[in-house]
This record gives sequence, structure tokens and C-alpha cells, in this order.
Amino acid sequence: QVRLVDTGGGLVQAGGSPRLSCVASGRSISSLAVAWFRQPPGKEREFVAARAYNSERTYYSDSVKGRFTISRDNAKNTVYLQMNSLKPEDTAVYYCAATPRLYASNAGEYDNWGQGIQVTVSA
Repeated sequence: QVRLVDTGGGLVQAGGSPRLSCVASGRSISSLAVAWFRQPPGKEREFVAARAYNSERTYYSDSVKGRFTISRDNAKNTVYLQMNSLKPEDTAVYYCAATPRLYASNAGEYDNWGQGIQVTVSA
């Protein structure tokens, strides 16, 4: 079992560039695919970005491609989401997730989740 703790977020102005962190414990993230999902107010959880297991391959939703970057530091057992050029529509609760699968963009394929952190983008 992997425990994930999300940090960062908060209230950010449009155009800002915060970074979210997800610290893992219980298992090395180098053996897991990792991802970020988000849940906007009144909407379902949606895929944001993923990084494949044991690979440099990354995947992004169309809404964040070119603005967000997912990365990981295996030595720190931490996953990051660098968010640039934030827009009010990026307002959501953001969740880190991990799975032993090679890669997944479906929330149902992730076994381990962070507690979620609120990111609110003001216009």
C-alpha cells in the first residue's frame, strides 16, 4: 500500500505558476505510474496528467497541455505538478494518484490516492 500526501495549492491569481507536490511512502514511486486528477466544483473527477511507470513518457489532457508539467523525483519519492498560466477554469481539488500499471488515464485504474488539495484561481 502506498500513502500519498498532497501539498501546495491555495488561492492563486490567474496567470500564476504554483507547484503541487505529492510525497509517497510505503513504496518507491519508481515502480509506479503516477498521475494528477482534479475535480472542479460541481463536476466529476477528471484526468490532468500522468507519467508512465519506468518511462519518461508523459500524458496530458487537452485542457492543460502546454501549461502543466508532471515530473517526479525518485530520490525524494515525490511527484510534482508544475502549473503555469493558470486560468479560473483550473479551479478544482487536485489529487495525486499512483498505480502499479504501466500507465492509466482512468481514475478507476488507480489504487492509491492523495487526500486532495484545493487550488482556487482568481480572475
